[in-house]
Amino acid sequence: MKAIVTGHTKGLGAAIAAELVKRGIPVLGLARSRSGVASELLTEVEVDLSDGAALAAFVQGDTLARWLRDEGATLLVNNAGVVSPVGPLAEQDPLAALRAATLNVAAPLALAAGVVRASRGERRILHVSSGAGRNAYPGWSVYCATKAALDRHAEAVLLDGDASVRCCSLAPGVIDTGMQAEIRATPEANFPMKERFVQMKQEGGLASPQDCAGKLVDFLLAPGFGKQAVADLRDA
Repeated sequence: MKAIVTGHTKGLGAAIAAELVKRGIPVLGLARSRSGVASELLTEVEVDLSDGAALAAFVQGDTLARWLRDEGATLLVNNAGVVSPVGPLAEQDPLAALRAATLNVAAPLALAAGVVRASRGERRILHVSSGAGRNAYPGWSVYCATKAALDRHAEAVLLDGDASVRCCSLAPGVIDTGMQAEIRATPEANFPMKERFVQMKQEGGLASPQDCAGKLVDFLLAPGFGKQAVADLRDA
């Protein structure tokens, strides 16, 4: 068994990669920079998945085929994502919206297809989604739309009926990461629900990345993974 984790250098992605390594599962980490973590089970590739040209070059290359050669089960955790741009349409940078769509949607879909084509055993694909993909929030039109896209992708993959490919779009809950700090720093004019997230932080309502990662990996490795295409880790 081998795993691929995007955005493995910080936040939830770093915790997921560390949890997989702790369980003896080799990890290929994809991010814009290296983590600085020394482990024989961690291989890192620097790639900016928000750059369409860089993403295309990666999926057209042979890295996935070489990494997955002669392996049994393959795990893909599409964790990398951004919440920006935040605000009404008139305040959004079109290029920021394009980068978000590339990182949040194009990269997970392209990597999912690439992994399935490059591997032969059981494939388990986990999209890190969000409650924002299931409910609309003011100021988050891009984030909501991109996370909803992952949910629909997982549902369609399930309908494809390939028993060797299991896919789930999982909302992990509200986690104490850099993304949450970014949300709390957003002007209220751009994100009217900001105070809700500030209050959650003040009241200790955020899960730690490490606790979430442990539960997420348990979910990913469970026998029933993929039977439900869209799920919430808090209900698992």
